[in-house]
Amino acid sequence: MSCESVVESPATLSALSAKVLEGVAAGSSTVQLASELYLSRQGVEYHVNVMLRKFKVPNRVALVSRVYSMGIFDHTVWPPAVLPEYIR
Repeated sequence: MSCESVVESPATLSALSAKVLEGVAAGSSTVQLASELYLSRQGVEYHVNVMLRKFKVPNRVALVSRVYSMGIFDHTVWPPAVLPEYIR
């Protein structure tokens, strides 16, 4: 088995992580996201923290900025939407 098949692209997100990221970009709070996505607050924070590490950024604002600059968001719509090719 090659390493490429084991290591996922840093830009690939699960469907749930993509929803959390879209909420963060739209300015939703942890409590709002937890309610909308039927997660606990800790569940939302878990997904946010995984993405902070994955994209090597220190906070939510930097996360959204990095994702926009990488072209992961569809920049023609509001609220922000992760492009389908970045969802695994």
